[in-house]
Amino acid sequence: MSANDKQHMKISVANPTALGLFGLAMVTFVASSQKLGITTGLSFVIVYAIFLGATAQLIASIFDFLHENIWGATTFGAYAFFWYAVGTCWLMKMGVFGKELAAAADVNQLGFAFLGYLIFSVFLTIGAMEVNKVIFADMVVICVLLAALSLNAFGIAAHTTHMIGAMAEMVTALISFYAASAVVLNTHFGKPFLPMGKPFGIFK
Repeated sequence: MSANDKQHMKISVANPTALGLFGLAMVTFVASSQKLGITTGLSFVIVYAIFLGATAQLIASIFDFLHENIWGATTFGAYAFFWYAVGTCWLMKMGVFGKELAAAADVNQLGFAFLGYLIFSVFLTIGAMEVNKVIFADMVVICVLLAALSLNAFGIAAHTTHMIGAMAEMVTALISFYAASAVVLNTHFGKPFLPMGKPFGIFK
């Protein structure tokens, strides 16, 4: 073999989508229970934000990069760091990093963060049209959630936007549970077991 010859080794990994969707489902399920007033406090929500919302989606993102799935990798990665940030903000709010840091927090900055994620999520939603209809529906509801969170952080129609956000988050959880289960079972059985809906076929 000459010095110029190159060898390429491809690592085959399973589809990580189900893990990422399950992580999203769990964190939004638990977090929405707090927003809806079914549960109280954020102490246990933080655990699911860090391990399921953030870490599970980050793992899915890394392996989607290995699959050369730019949409899935970017989406899971972006939302993974969203939940790392949100979890950290909750810890700051609870005074874990000191009273001075908690007192200096400006909730309007969260509003801009949610708005930034909303802007990017709109473009991701366009991409989701060529994934399948369930993922597209999930992304649409996530956009509603982010819009409500942003408006609520800015103090606009606080009660209404809080409730819209809470309901959108619960719907996100339910859709994500279905989507994660569909990916697992459809892949495991090697045939469509739970329908996901075909891509719209508009852009691809």
